[in-house]
Amino acid sequence: MTGHHLILGELQDYITGKTLPDTHDERYRQKLARFLVERRGFARSELRPRRFIRLDIDGRQEPAVVDLAVDVEGRIAMIIKYGPGSLITRHRPALAASRLLAPYQIPWVVVTNGEDADVLDGASGKVLGNGLAAIPSRDEVLHRLADMDFKTLSEKRRRGEARILYCFDIDGRCPCDGPLCEI
Repeated sequence: MTGHHLILGELQDYITGKTLPDTHDERYRQKLARFLVERRGFARSELRPRRFIRLDIDGRQEPAVVDLAVDVEGRIAMIIKYGPGSLITRHRPALAASRLLAPYQIPWVVVTNGEDADVLDGASGKVLGNGLAAIPSRDEVLHRLADMDFKTLSEKRRRGEARILYCFDIDGRCPCDGPLCEI
């Protein structure tokens, strides 16, 4: 056991093949990656696990993590933020991450606890669908990608989003929940 995470052994990352600590949370992340490939039609090469966003707030630098970024035709079209428990409490920090990970607004934002999911419009924050089946397929993403506005956000907006993400994901987190423990 490390911190409050029960380590069950090791597992192979479905996307990268890297050996990772086997935890309940990591099992859900792996299940999500498998779902995106086997049921939603994405290629493994289009999934980017553990993407870091470097936050610099008042001289404090901390990394926030996006569990999965889905890169289709050279653009991040969707991010997935995993966390156990309530989905609604994860909407705002996931939206903030979608406004920081790339230099443009990422169109789809998925928050999930591994059993359920909310799919959000990245620009408005509006809930587009509920449940894992609501996660857009690769074909749906490709169909709508040409109509998407990948607008660049102002630096002022990005600073505000960074503060929101810092407050939700960094400030007060347990040290073993930091990205350095790779869990």
